[in-house]
Amino acid sequence: MDRSQLYPYLIEPKLVDAIWGGDALVKRFGKAGDPSEKLGESWECWDTNRLLNGKLAGETIANLRGGLGPAFLGNLDPNRIFPVLTKIIDARDALSVQVHPDDEYAQRVEHQPNGKTECWYVIDAQPGAELVLGWNRDTSREEYERRVKDGTLGELLRRVPVQPGQVFYLPAGTLHAIGAGIIVFETQQASDLTYRIFDWNRVDASGKPRELHVQKAADVLDYRGSEAGAIEQVDYELGGIQRTACIADRNFTVEKLRLTEEWAALPTEGRPLIFMTLEHPAEVRSAEGVADLRPYQTVLFAADAHHVELRAAQEEAAMMFVTPPARADAMEERLQSAGIAADRIDGFLHQFAPLVKA
Repeated sequence: MDRSQLYPYLIEPKLVDAIWGGDALVKRFGKAGDPSEKLGESWECWDTNRLLNGKLAGETIANLRGGLGPAFLGNLDPNRIFPVLTKIIDARDALSVQVHPDDEYAQRVEHQPNGKTECWYVIDAQPGAELVLGWNRDTSREEYERRVKDGTLGELLRRVPVQPGQVFYLPAGTLHAIGAGIIVFETQQASDLTYRIFDWNRVDASGKPRELHVQKAADVLDYRGSEAGAIEQVDYELGGIQRTACIADRNFTVEKLRLTEEWAALPTEGRPLIFMTLEHPAEVRSAEGVADLRPYQTVLFAADAHHVELRAAQEEAAMMFVTPPARADAMEERLQSAGIAADRIDGFLHQFAPLVKA
């Protein structure tokens, strides 16, 4: 194994246009695109994204899977797509009301390896912005289908106000929609299986409505009334880094890190690690190389990098930190090592039950 290939990989994002998108991905987040187009998503870390730097520049993350194998992935399967997708989503207008299938349904019906559980860290939200998050009371497939036909489904949608810095968790089967005026950092299973239920009567550039998937949605929806809101996050310090535990799903963990101008180390724990800066630049390094990150830029480390080091390029910086599928107790161990009380750890993890222990 040529260890010189295990340097920090800067990732070239993929921009995706969308009927509900805007110009913030170019004008605010510095992505290379046409601000006159409606751009909805920047796919920051995805299997077909290319590397921007170093001797492997131009290679895709998929190429790393095939070429580096366990040195890149740890014990993840190199024959399967990179297991997570991270995005910035700019919802100038509301997204469709939709739902995603779980792994079992995706495998059985769609013949795809996994479904889609996801989460959102709210980067920005206009005053009064709301999400659709579940039903406002218990319902049923029969009522759902009837209300889709008679146009009254909106009476059952549960709307939740949002503020910057909040985190929302959306296990497969959750009815949801990002509302107008919201920008999020999304982490999800590597799947684009989306079943639209309602698209606000919009039409595309050719004057046609986008396809709906009412019956498949009916198969996978959770019909129980929801009380879900923003996740209760946990602040802690570990390894000289101020951290906030955001998400502990069995498919990924998500944290927010706050950096100073002093280098601080973080172990890979045998997994590739994903970092995205927020509004301030940062520096990262491993034994094999150094990289400077602009605001809202993504870097990926191989599992065999063993330890990575991070610091703010200015007085302070914040980063989103994503780990692909990890041991069910990985987050619990981090919080225990930081001295967080057992009851608080249990309360945090319970927000993701039963998935976190699967």
